[in-house]
Amino acid sequence: MTLENNKIEELSNEFGKDSNDTGSTATQIAIFTERINNITSHLKLNKKDHSGRRGLVILVSKRRGLLNYLRKNNLDSYKNIIAKLNIRK
Repeated sequence: MTLENNKIEELSNEFGKDSNDTGSTATQIAIFTERINNITSHLKLNKKDHSGRRGLVILVSKRRGLLNYLRKNNLDSYKNIIAKLNIRK
């Protein structure tokens, strides 16, 4: 369920300034989204994994906080991230 380093670099290249820019808000949102998708597919197979479900809720709330921060500070970037990652409001 963890992300491999090459996937993190790929997301950093796409959403950050370079492959080492994992701290920017857009990159963190992209990484959280990838982790959320992985956990969601895991939970479809393992319905009784309640600790995994708790982790999913925690990740979603962290991503929501970053999205709220981005919406307040940079609306254009927020709209681009929502469109690229196909996140509903």
